[in-house]
Amino acid sequence: MPGPVERTRPPTRPREHYRVRMSVPELIRIVSRDSPMALAQVERVRAGLAALHPGVRTEVVPVKTTGDKWLGDLSLVEGKGAFTKEVDAALLSGEADLAVHCVKDVPADRPLPAGTVFAAFLERDDIRDALIHPDGLTLDELPAGTRVGTSSVRRVAQLAATHPDLQCVPFRGNANRRLAKLAAGEADALLLAVSGLERIGRRDVISEVLSPETMMPPIGAGILALQCREGDTALIDTVSGLGHPGTHREATAERMFLHVLQGHCNSPIAGYARVDRSGELSLRACVFTPDGKTRLNAHEWAGRLDPATLGTSVAVALLRQGAREIIDGIAH
Repeated sequence: MPGPVERTRPPTRPREHYRVRMSVPELIRIVSRDSPMALAQVERVRAGLAALHPGVRTEVVPVKTTGDKWLGDLSLVEGKGAFTKEVDAALLSGEADLAVHCVKDVPADRPLPAGTVFAAFLERDDIRDALIHPDGLTLDELPAGTRVGTSSVRRVAQLAATHPDLQCVPFRGNANRRLAKLAAGEADALLLAVSGLERIGRRDVISEVLSPETMMPPIGAGILALQCREGDTALIDTVSGLGHPGTHREATAERMFLHVLQGHCNSPIAGYARVDRSGELSLRACVFTPDGKTRLNAHEWAGRLDPATLGTSVAVALLRQGAREIIDGIAH
């Protein structure tokens, strides 16, 4: 069995339960990508910290990542790591104290940078994808030949399987940029994450919210993670109160799943873990061929398994079905 993907701090009890309290930092410098959505995510964290620790001051350290500057194939610029490299560098150099990441953008095929740790996973937002069409058409109403803007191999594979008469056209850039491209006529429709549209206040553009059965989400969908330097125990203690226990379990299962599969940025891999109302954890996941003609499925309940072991078990189930051959057969 593989070892842990990375060190994480599980959600802790409220601070009043501690006999010895760590000192709360006076200033927390928060680093993030400089896109409107990323900065909106930082504001959510700042508001949460202000409510939890009214005396703490926060500053934003925005950085432009390689992934934001490069609008071509991500496999040519380190894959998903292109969205985190500069953020990680600011954290490790001491330029910032806390990083805010979309979990779906953080590579899981390798550990977090040495010396860093996830201190908290915020409560999960909507995991679903949304269709945006200027005339409000749903996915099933789109006429043959409709150009759908997306560069996601996960979305392309699923659309190829269920709606082969549609044409996917490459679309990169932040959500606002993609909406502008749609308005300029570079595509006829667009697929974006519901959670992202909600974060930038643009849920109004959604024509249809797609169920996970229609469009399986990416690993880590809707989850924001807070990353700190491993030795900053006072800061870790300060921000851990923003963590959500259920989301922590879901993120742990999903990231271990992706770690065991060793998927790359061109791998059509999808899935999500869910803690139900009774507290039971399950993980449903798929691996596709790029043309959508082959789809491998696995769905398991944790039972007595811890989240990481559940993620491993689901990955092994897919590997037994041939996932390794599919993933290794895709150029990246």
